[in-house]
Amino acid sequence: MTMVEQNTPERNTSEPNILVFLPVLPSGELLGSAAELLGAASALGTPVGVILAPAGKGHAAAEAAGQCGAARVFTAEHKVTGSLLTTPYLEVVAAAWEATGPEAVLVPNDVDGRDIAALLSVRTGSAIASDVVGVHRDEEGVVAHHSVYGSGYTTESAPTHGTLIITLREGAVDDRAPAAEPVVETLELNGAGLDEPPGTAASITEFTESVEASTRPDLRGAKTVVSGGRGLGSKEGFELAGQLADELGAGLGASRAAVDAGYAAHSLQVGQTGVTVTPDLYIALGISGAVQHQAGMQTAKTIVAVNKDPEAPIFDIADFGIVGDAFEVVPQLIETLRAKGQ
Repeated sequence: MTMVEQNTPERNTSEPNILVFLPVLPSGELLGSAAELLGAASALGTPVGVILAPAGKGHAAAEAAGQCGAARVFTAEHKVTGSLLTTPYLEVVAAAWEATGPEAVLVPNDVDGRDIAALLSVRTGSAIASDVVGVHRDEEGVVAHHSVYGSGYTTESAPTHGTLIITLREGAVDDRAPAAEPVVETLELNGAGLDEPPGTAASITEFTESVEASTRPDLRGAKTVVSGGRGLGSKEGFELAGQLADELGAGLGASRAAVDAGYAAHSLQVGQTGVTVTPDLYIALGISGAVQHQAGMQTAKTIVAVNKDPEAPIFDIADFGIVGDAFEVVPQLIETLRAKGQ
């Protein structure tokens, strides 16, 4: 593994390096969590991005990282046509680790991010703070914040020594870093530009089943989420939540009861055993609001609930509540939205 440094000016080394893994979509765009990850890193030290991009996309991704606040960016490119597992990403992050000696590493708290964090922890003998909802620095170093017991309490953790690896919950941090002109440094892996990913052939996977594409925002990072519950009555009734989500350009979620009843896919489940979301607006349709569901959405900035039961627990945490039939309320709301959009 070699590193080629490009246009490297004299850098300010007064702040510790905070390494940030920035996932890149096949289009070359950074994942939506990039600004949040770099914003959190900027509160701790100097944000240093790490990118593994499709061939020809690395430079654009590095520029985008600079717009999100990265002061320095390590890039590598791959020419693999299939989908990469996490081994190649681990190698890129590990190379950047060796080059910077970071005080902390931030990765998204998604499936790939947690895998990278675990592998990096084993390789470096470092501590992990998982599903973190905030960070700060005290006189002894980096401190991670955790939301626990169904978001009923906030706790803190910190390593006793060494580098802390953090998986950051998407939507939990509002800090954003100012745009920067990053120093871009190119990592060349295996001397072949990743014609084959580092590691073994098991680094590549091919999908044999098609996955239905969705134009809706990713549930974890959506600014607005519409969720449907068992109160919608059927799989056909659940489509009402989808119609409102599409009208609002929102992500679509579901309660566990709706998923268990077969109204929605498990990937849409919001709650303690599903996805945790922190949108600006969360709309719950026909959801009673059991504590397990609240654990996955009660940190939303604004919560709107529609339910026929005035005693439903969801009203205890809702900012706005409508006691009524969703099949009467939501069509009127959709009509109003369409009228305003004309």
